[in-house]
Amino acid sequence: MSLNNPVWQQLHETALKAPSSSGVYMWRNPQGTVIYVGKAKNLKNRLSSYFAGNKDLKTRLLVSHAQSIEYITTANEYEAFLLENNLIKKYKPRYNIDLKDGKSYPVIRITKEEYPRLFKTRYVVQDGSTYFGPFPDVAALDSFIDAIYRIYPIRVCKKFKKRTSPCMYYHIGRCKAPCCEKISKESYNEFFGEIYALLERKGDNTIEKLTIEMKNAAKDMNFEKAARLRDGLLALERLQHQNIVEDFSQEDRDYIAHYREGELVSFTVLKIRGGKMQGRDNYRVTSLNEDNELLPEFMNAYYTDAKEIPPSIYVPTQEGLDFISRWIKETFDIEANIILVTDSIENASRHKAAIEMTIQNAKEDIIRRLRERGDMPAMQELKEILNLPTLPVRIEGFDIAHIGGKLPVASLISFYNGNPDKKNYRYFRLKTTDGIIDDFNSMREATSRRYTRLINEGSELPDLIMIDGGIGQVNAVDGVLKSLGVDIPIVGLAEKNEELYRPHNSTPIVLPRRSDGLRLLQRVRDETHRFATTQNQKLRTKFNTQNLFKDISGIGEKRAAVLLKKYFSLENLCEADAKELSEVLGIKTEQALSILKEAESLLKKQNETKEKSRHSLGAVGTTWQKAAENQYTIDLAEAALEAAEEEPEYGGDSEIDNSGINQSDDNNLDEPEETDD
Repeated sequence: MSLNNPVWQQLHETALKAPSSSGVYMWRNPQGTVIYVGKAKNLKNRLSSYFAGNKDLKTRLLVSHAQSIEYITTANEYEAFLLENNLIKKYKPRYNIDLKDGKSYPVIRITKEEYPRLFKTRYVVQDGSTYFGPFPDVAALDSFIDAIYRIYPIRVCKKFKKRTSPCMYYHIGRCKAPCCEKISKESYNEFFGEIYALLERKGDNTIEKLTIEMKNAAKDMNFEKAARLRDGLLALERLQHQNIVEDFSQEDRDYIAHYREGELVSFTVLKIRGGKMQGRDNYRVTSLNEDNELLPEFMNAYYTDAKEIPPSIYVPTQEGLDFISRWIKETFDIEANIILVTDSIENASRHKAAIEMTIQNAKEDIIRRLRERGDMPAMQELKEILNLPTLPVRIEGFDIAHIGGKLPVASLISFYNGNPDKKNYRYFRLKTTDGIIDDFNSMREATSRRYTRLINEGSELPDLIMIDGGIGQVNAVDGVLKSLGVDIPIVGLAEKNEELYRPHNSTPIVLPRRSDGLRLLQRVRDETHRFATTQNQKLRTKFNTQNLFKDISGIGEKRAAVLLKKYFSLENLCEADAKELSEVLGIKTEQALSILKEAESLLKKQNETKEKSRHSLGAVGTTWQKAAENQYTIDLAEAALEAAEEEPEYGGDSEIDNSGINQSDDNNLDEPEETDD
């Protein structure tokens, strides 16, 4: 809403005229509907804060939908707390917490049929089926169910129909074909008796059966099956012991925590009864409240029945919870102890593990919500902040990775609707800057190759290009696009201060740290880092494990191995004489001289590349910080080489993945290299 908008000015005046006492305020939309209720220790200060400074998206969203503000003063803050609770329940405002159970972790369902079926589901249907769970460790659950199907030949078909001939599962020993009456109902249900016992934690015989089959598979040299069964046993162990808060206190208690992204908030409640976790509930809400007011608002809405309130409630922050214990006492006549989880409380490590698990569950639910809806708030904010002609539905990001100028790689990643689109990831082996540290020209080459191809193919262009870097990199890419005759908006994200740069404007755009638009660009930037680093490491691994002596004419695999063992480097080979080399390889002196001459040529070329890289450290296209960083990596590489000379056994590089936890299965998608036609 513009500062010159009369509605905005009227709202601001109302805020400035509010009293300095405690109370409750209500925002109404043009239709007169209450869209938000809040409480304040000082109404004037709190309401004025909505109009001060560069506010985040959720606050701007609230103000943009409001037509008027009303407030009710109270004698003290506790009365404001009670009144806020009553008004929220009365009006059910859009931007306050309205609890909707968002259980998102799966359960095991065993159907109530003549021949039951077992499978994972996220929905509970009241049809007589038996359910076990929920299970926070989804990977362990998948492995466990897979192990069950490999051990017990139970049906996998969704609909049970009588058949005259069994399907392939029968022929491969994975089902006893009850549809063809190959097994009696009694014998079939014996399997489920064991499965029930296992899920009810009485499954010692089943565990023994799995262990024996694993050992037999190993004896029969069927290592693949043995590995599957081993993984199944590990999954079973994880499944049975995943409750990190079991076996220490029989006290009934709840752990409550939340995670937010903009106006989206997910709460998780772990319910411990009799020393065992009885459930894990996720609640998805939309709230514009401040962080320190979210937990009190949630607990007001969550605890509505005295029977459901445990003696102890553990929380990660006690800010804003001063009145909850008093409210529970006065409302339900129950003494509830709200405990802040810190290092000083009894059994601190286990309580911290439980609350961290709660926070992680809430965070994962937020990630799922963002994927489900697309990151619309972030895209909308970027459209407004960057003055884009269209919503940035397709964002392409670029980054450069190299070690001291060697093996430079440009990564291209694509985000669609605010989420990674891995089938459109590409990487470029840079040609013009190999051996030279020049980020500007590297960006020019990568973007020139990318968008020349898209133009030639008539393919759709992105709505926004994000460059990892500052004004220099942005201007370099802008020049490429202008030469190609295309108009694609560009933004650079400088990592040091998280500033945004537009072409030919050295004044950066600084977004609030909690900005949805900044968060989306950071996700794009982090993914470009991860992908570029991964591809560069693959090239380094390939380069470091190949034998350089094979580049010499007349040297094959065997002779190259002999030279590597004897001389280790081109420098050492060039210092050898022809007679010695002829004896080492069993060749004539003339051939040895030819090999030495070519080795000297290769070494000269190698040194020229190093010198060119060294001179490029201070050139335009890089910075002194990056130069120092690259020199540091060169020093590390040389130290590693010295260590390798002392310890010749080579284990290979390991691949680093910086994309974070809870990756989805599509991380396994191919990420192809961009090539020229």
